[in-house]
Amino acid sequence: MFRLPLIAFYLNPLRTPPSFKPQKTLMASINIFLLQLSIFLLIFLPKPCFPKNQTLFFPLKTQALAHYYNYRATANKLSFHHNVSLTVSLKLGSPPQDVTMVLDTGSELSWLHCKKTVSFNSIFNPLLSSSYSPVPCNSPTCKIKTQDLPVPASCDPKGLCRVTLTYADLTSTEGNLATETILIGGPARPGFVFGCMDSGSSSNSQEDARTTGLMGMNRGSLSFITQMGFPKFSYCISGVDSSGVLLFGDASFAWLKPLSYTPLVRISKPLPYFDRVAYSVQLEGIKVGSKVLNLPKSVFIPDHTGAGQTMVDSGTQFTFLLGEVYSALKNEFIQQTKGILRVFDDPNFVFQGAMDLCYLIESTGPSLPRLPIVSLMFSGAEMSVSGERLLYRVPGLSRGRDSVYCFTFGNSDLLGIEAFVIGHHHQQNLWVEFDLINSRVGFAEVRCDIASKRLGIIV
Repeated sequence: MFRLPLIAFYLNPLRTPPSFKPQKTLMASINIFLLQLSIFLLIFLPKPCFPKNQTLFFPLKTQALAHYYNYRATANKLSFHHNVSLTVSLKLGSPPQDVTMVLDTGSELSWLHCKKTVSFNSIFNPLLSSSYSPVPCNSPTCKIKTQDLPVPASCDPKGLCRVTLTYADLTSTEGNLATETILIGGPARPGFVFGCMDSGSSSNSQEDARTTGLMGMNRGSLSFITQMGFPKFSYCISGVDSSGVLLFGDASFAWLKPLSYTPLVRISKPLPYFDRVAYSVQLEGIKVGSKVLNLPKSVFIPDHTGAGQTMVDSGTQFTFLLGEVYSALKNEFIQQTKGILRVFDDPNFVFQGAMDLCYLIESTGPSLPRLPIVSLMFSGAEMSVSGERLLYRVPGLSRGRDSVYCFTFGNSDLLGIEAFVIGHHHQQNLWVEFDLINSRVGFAEVRCDIASKRLGIIV
């Protein structure tokens, strides 16, 4: 079910039933009481900080982390662990503490590391904040608002709301739900709900060392964007450096081309493999050059279990396609690049566990050869992937004078993911807008490094 992030509250404490006719004096007293109560609430209740016409923007950084290789002698298979994250910096607490969060449109709950360990150098310390408040497990926030989380919330021995989150890369984190004051674009806003995590396991210790946590940006009731109350947000990721911009509110700039929109796919009933609060769009086809892959429309439509949805995910680096579609794309790309690219013919090599099409390219070459454009065709919009975004150089890996480059589309089946996932690598140099009010996602090509400069963003 689609949830609007901007919530209006109406006070109507005493609605008189039609059959009840009180005396005039009693009615007058009630009216005076209601007037006084309304004035009190208008003065003292917290109000939404951000009007619809307000726009805020922040630097968005592309953070490259360390690379690790692990050769398995039995199969001579290279297991590669790599992560490039989109991060944004904010202030939280009283007095404010600086935190760096990974931007993730595929997650709901925002969370921070709250316990310093060997792996977690950057933490939020709740003991230093006077506005930190743990959420009781019998509160409506714990009982109702956590219903969209993959793992139900529980009670810890102290009666506090305990949450556990797990991710596809086998990372997990656990801690208490809490509220805190957040500083974002104006007066401090109290009551921001987040996870204060004190334990977990990670597949990437380098990311843990450089970031404080994660900013959940999907459409769930506890996501950052829902709590902040903005009707839309956008981001733009540079393809030439680590700059970028994250914008909350309306992006009305003369230099920005009109956006092409594709509607969000919404399913009312729960299905086991369909994430109803994700930014799910309808992929309708794929082109390589001018040739549309010969695939039936049905392969792109979620089945009766919800498997096969297409999600726009800033928390995933590359794009992953279900097996049948991936195989068709792989074969066509190989066919169209014969004589242009040399395939790295090693059946035991799979990049990031899901990307098995790689090439050998001479290290001393001036640039990549001209490649066919791969276009993802959505209902009402199209995303074109070209040039350097099609091939990714595997850092530190070479064969003689050749570097190893891999095709930046992977096979979801090899990861055990029952979905199409559009990663942020293919969103470079695109203005990507998530319009929550109109339930749609928009795209427009733009040089994101130039856009950042125009907005005065200094990374």
